[in-house]
Amino acid sequence: MKTDIREQIVEYNEEALLADGFDDAIIGIAERCGQKSVVAYDYNQCIAILQSQSMTEEEAIEFFEYNTVGSWVGDSTPVFVTRF
Repeated sequence: MKTDIREQIVEYNEEALLADGFDDAIIGIAERCGQKSVVAYDYNQCIAILQSQSMTEEEAIEFFEYNTVGSWVGDSTPVFVTRF
């Protein structure tokens, strides 16, 4: 990930957490009322990244849902956006 993106994220929340291996799927920062800003990822791009690592779509979704989306690590946990 480019350093300038990390610097921009820190400006919003220096404690913001990143999802390992999904830097190319970052779409921005999510603002939440009364809570810290968090990094926002494109859900479908995350699945595509996993598929590029030799997973089927089903395997990628199952892995991602369990290991990433299903992991709460505090108030700075990233969000995953499904675009319509």
